[in-house]
Amino acid sequence: MDSVLVTGSSGLVGEAASRLFHSMGYRVIGIDNNMRAEFFGEVASTDGAKAGLIRDLKNFHHFNIDIRDHQALENVFRENKNFIKGVIHCAAQPSHDWAAKNPRMDFDVNAVGTVNLLELTRKHNPESFFIFMSTNKVYGEHPNRLIFREEHSRWSPIEANVVLSGIDENMSIDQTVHSVFGVSKVAADLMVQEYGRYFDMNTVVFRGGCLTGPSHAGAELHGFLSYMVKCAISGAQYQIFGYKGKQVRDNIHSEDLAKAFLEFSGNPRKGEVYNIGGGPGSDISLLEAIDRIQLISGKNLHWTQQARNRIGDHIWYVSNISKFKRDYPSWKMEHNIDSILEDIVRGEHDH
Repeated sequence: MDSVLVTGSSGLVGEAASRLFHSMGYRVIGIDNNMRAEFFGEVASTDGAKAGLIRDLKNFHHFNIDIRDHQALENVFRENKNFIKGVIHCAAQPSHDWAAKNPRMDFDVNAVGTVNLLELTRKHNPESFFIFMSTNKVYGEHPNRLIFREEHSRWSPIEANVVLSGIDENMSIDQTVHSVFGVSKVAADLMVQEYGRYFDMNTVVFRGGCLTGPSHAGAELHGFLSYMVKCAISGAQYQIFGYKGKQVRDNIHSEDLAKAFLEFSGNPRKGEVYNIGGGPGSDISLLEAIDRIQLISGKNLHWTQQARNRIGDHIWYVSNISKFKRDYPSWKMEHNIDSILEDIVRGEHDH
């Protein structure tokens, strides 16, 4: 049976991809060892998502494997050599705050783990598509070199074309502070491109904006919308770091992102790179998110702010998604920022 191997299968994006590709008739090989709980504590555990996948999907097979374990991964590839049609690599250490505490582990998970998967795909399934979930942090602080004006609830670039279209793939990734996390993702990002170009493989890099949805196990160090909703509903205090809370992010629902993966799988390219996110119109500042979450949830969010921003954090980042939409015109997003927030609030109430 045609199969896809999904790393981070119990995480936000991996779960959405697993469910979508399963619905398209694929057997799903899920690789996940709940490292998110190790990174961020039990509040961020993905065990519930794993249980749901096992319960709901007839042809889902879970493997409790660390992507740093080359031999364990190779055993799976070897056993499924004739069936794997694609690899969707979503597993990662996703926080720049956490990465600074343990740069070695961060690099091993994000960079070495990615090379393990690329090399095993090249060895066993070289015709497969290989989808890698990268990050906008590969651009480092370059987005902060735009000129901004301060508005009532957000920072906004003064260049109208940037506001209307967002940041595209031509922005440099050199000569800038990235954060330790950003560097480990840059290494993986470039290697995925190189395997596509050098080894003629069907690889793609998706440089994500903020990825979210109701199944996001948000924590203080990662997943701001999900964590903000958790704080509002639980009564916990939310902490803003820098930029007066006016920093802006675009947000994409995990289901819409999984559909982008599906589009690529049907017509793969070699060594391609796409910025992917909600794009203009699905962007929101922290202050604006607080107001909307309070309105949707009916709860008051208690929050404080520190003047100092996180190292490498962006003042304004909105993805220009026109390149992907040009190459895959059938892809359409079904969620905007309001429906995303409604989904997250509903999911947190259900939880």
